Amino acid sequence: LESSRSRPEGAYDVFLSFRGEDTRKTFTDHLYAALVQAGIHTFRDDDELPRGEEISHHLLRAIQESKISIVVFSKGYASSRWCLNELVEILKCKRKKTGQIVLPIFYDIDPSDVRKQTGSFVEAFDKHEERFEEKLVKEWRKALEEAGNLSGWNLNDMPNGHEAKFIKGIIEDVLNKLDPKYLYVPEHLVGMDRLARKIFYFLNTATDDVRIVGIHGMPGIGKTTIAEVVFNQLCNGFEGSCFLSNINETSKQFNGLALLQKQLLHDILKQDVANINCVDRGKVLIKERLRRKRVL
Repeated sequence: LESSRSRPEGAYDVFLSFRGEDTRKTFTDHLYAALVQAGIHTFRDDDELPRGEEISHHLLRAIQESKISIVVFSKGYASSRWCLNELVEILKCKRKKTGQIVLPIFYDIDPSDVRKQTGSFVEAFDKHEERFEEKLVKEWRKALEEAGNLSGWNLNDMPNGHEAKFIKGIIEDVLNKLDPKYLYVPEHLVGMDRLARKIFYFLNTATDDVRIVGIHGMPGIGKTTIAEVVFNQLCNGFEGSCFLSNINETSKQFNGLALLQKQLLHDILKQDVANINCVDRGKVLIKERLRRKRVL
């Protein structure tokens, strides 16, 4: 079974898009350094590089192969035809590829200015409408409207505009979004495909019903490995997923089942949950928090 999680070797975790004249040597440089320091493979689109009329194949490929595109919106962003064309390509890629994330950062600018092309964007678009055809300008406006409606980070929400804390929060958010769902499974396992495929298709054809698969057999014959292979194939198709291992051992610890319930909620919701001190309380929390989600 070919893994749906595979990306080309050398692909970037993050594609960083910004208006160089505004933030290249300040905020974006600090953000880029923090991303690299955190071990996040980042492509920095540098405005100092010579540019032609069209986005290069190399740049387009970097956008397509990145898991996340971070777009730094600043006051002068809309004045750059290159930035606007790049944003259009980023959003096209987001619509085409499931799981690709666009994270807008509003640096010293209000999201409504991006969404409605007001404030510092007015003058930029007045000039664009004089120089470029109407169809292209409409495409830019539509892209800005879409990006302005995305959930992102606004420096104005940070008390005293504290950039260091702002960047720290962004890094934590990016790491959380990049957290791989899949499990390590050795390659070239003999006989796995046939066994895993049956379970994969049984679960993958589910619609709104709940499906449970039990794998029964002697210790050491590969039950857990089969489950891991299937989990890796399916996890990206769900809103949330969790793989709980060593349940027998953990459940024998003090409050062990409640700890497993807490881990399940944390892994699926990607946020801290209240301590669960009672298994019956955990059952209620799981039912309430997950009943409207499609989870594995």
